[in-house]
Amino acid sequence: MNDERIISAIKALSIAEISKAKSGHPGIVLGAAPILYTLYSRHMNIDVTDDKWINRDRFIMSAGHGSALLYAVLYMSGFDLSIKDLKNFRQIDSITPGHPEVNVTPGVDCSTGPLGQGIATAVGIAAAEKYLKEKFNNLLDYKTYVLCGEGDLMEGISYEACSLAGNLKLGNLIVLYDSNNVTLDGDVNKSFNEDVLKRFEAMGWHTDLVADGNNPVLIDMAISKAKRITDRPSFIQIKTIIGKDSLLQGTNKVHGSPLTKEDIRQLKDKLKLDNDLFSNISGLRREMANFIRIRVAHDKKKWDTKYNAYVNSCDDATKRFLESLREDKKYDVTRLFKDKKFEDDELRNVNGKVMNEIANNYPAFLGGSADLSSSTKTYLSNFGDFSSDNYGGKNFWFGVREHAMGAFINGLALSGLRPFCSTLLAFSDYLKPSIRMASLMNVPSTFVFTHDSVIIGEDGPTHQPVEQLAMLRSIPNHYVYRPCDANEIIGSWQTILNNDKPSSIVLSRSKCPNLEVTDALSVKKGAYIIRKEKKKLFAIIIATGSEVALALSIAEKLSLKGMEIRVVSMPCMRLFEEQPKTYQEEVLPIGYKTFVIERSSKFGWHKYVYNDKYIMGIDEFGYSGKPQEVLEKLKLDDDSITKRIERLLK
Repeated sequence: MNDERIISAIKALSIAEISKAKSGHPGIVLGAAPILYTLYSRHMNIDVTDDKWINRDRFIMSAGHGSALLYAVLYMSGFDLSIKDLKNFRQIDSITPGHPEVNVTPGVDCSTGPLGQGIATAVGIAAAEKYLKEKFNNLLDYKTYVLCGEGDLMEGISYEACSLAGNLKLGNLIVLYDSNNVTLDGDVNKSFNEDVLKRFEAMGWHTDLVADGNNPVLIDMAISKAKRITDRPSFIQIKTIIGKDSLLQGTNKVHGSPLTKEDIRQLKDKLKLDNDLFSNISGLRREMANFIRIRVAHDKKKWDTKYNAYVNSCDDATKRFLESLREDKKYDVTRLFKDKKFEDDELRNVNGKVMNEIANNYPAFLGGSADLSSSTKTYLSNFGDFSSDNYGGKNFWFGVREHAMGAFINGLALSGLRPFCSTLLAFSDYLKPSIRMASLMNVPSTFVFTHDSVIIGEDGPTHQPVEQLAMLRSIPNHYVYRPCDANEIIGSWQTILNNDKPSSIVLSRSKCPNLEVTDALSVKKGAYIIRKEKKKLFAIIIATGSEVALALSIAEKLSLKGMEIRVVSMPCMRLFEEQPKTYQEEVLPIGYKTFVIERSSKFGWHKYVYNDKYIMGIDEFGYSGKPQEVLEKLKLDDDSITKRIERLLK
């Protein structure tokens, strides 16, 4: 195979994409093309006719701004992309978006772009392979490869994730570092001059250096060596020249702007390219794609035989688990609790019991916490810890690494599992970028948050969430559940596990009564009536979480004074807003005074009320003190809320 000509063709296609779009990043294309060419042609175990094959090697373009390069390589490898698709790079509704997006472009395994997210998600993908390999008796055996740059390694999330990968000895993870010493603003030494190899060595990684990133033979040798090292992850620093052969090579000016016509003209001469950069590629594409197909065919056939033998011999439960990695699986959570009664308890404790029962019945359900399982109560008691000594454990010890934790479980979700992670609600800010990526990728990651209001008291305002619920609810395609008791917790998990959507479940540390009027199956509607007026309707109270019991109490008191109140529990605002208009108006009829009780930010609730006075919420930080004293200072104690609603009704 003619390495040099194919690498030139990959560069030509990539530069043509960027030039036609008048937008993109040519620097990484010209510098890193030999890396991706070598990886795909010599190493990636892939089936281009089935980009969801469960035993395929995964590739994560953590340096997501190099998308034009990735699309060109995928095209040359034989994936279902056309020249027309490449010409539509960065155009509306194309399958070649500005940064890689999973389930949009064939061959893309993860959405990337925000630096650091890709490499952190890849750690989760590598961990998923270890778990699945253990569960299916070595049936699965794939590698996870990453291309990253300086920007990825400067982001704190990458350090958290790579530290965890070293601790877990993920020998199936290989990171290729496109090391060109340049970032968007200029020379990297102005902000980043550490010895990266020593850093990774200290974190327990195998490290290697390729001094000439333009040499496929050296790159091939380094990757081959890394594949043989199975007791720790591998990090290969590959020295490249950003924008190689451009008039601007080696400078930041070639990072993020299309090349000039003059530059493209001289580049064509250097690389011996046609005038039309999109033309005369088909022969080279056939050559590279056939080489990959022939290289992989024997191993793929062998694996298919192994897979069929395994499926024919394993039990039904294992078979269902295996099938669930590719197909949506239905989870009947409510059946697990038909005959179970819960005592009045802190909702985090109730949730912990529910999660343990789910874990007992569904092998895909697993997760961990940011060193807080004793507080969030999410430890799965019967399943051991995931570690280098036990890759079959269901409990991940993420340590105090919220940033990496969120991206890590996105990697588990991308691998067909149903993962969760947990921390305190006030620290959800640390997870925001990962929650956003989960929502953008539409993967079923679940984020469990406890200590959900200022009622936690003595910990003070640093730990008392105020704006976090509003923040979580504002994320598109993200479903936030704030259940009020055991029934609604069960209903929340029933809905979460039967939607392939990212979700947050937010739980009180306070003791809450189990209410006879709540209904697990109604949670899927987002909101429902839990106290219907006995006479003519006077007003409506909407409440969530631990405030629902208070709303019922207030309604009963006001009913005795002749004011008949309807109470609506709204565990998931987004689900309610997705219901038919007829149902929404049935629950919240127009023309009645409506109140909201939620000891959190008022932001997002104004659409349901006449004005700000009708929201019993908080728009300031909390205080350190006894819970009741904090509530009284904020005028959010039960008595103050009751008097305020009564005053507004009169």
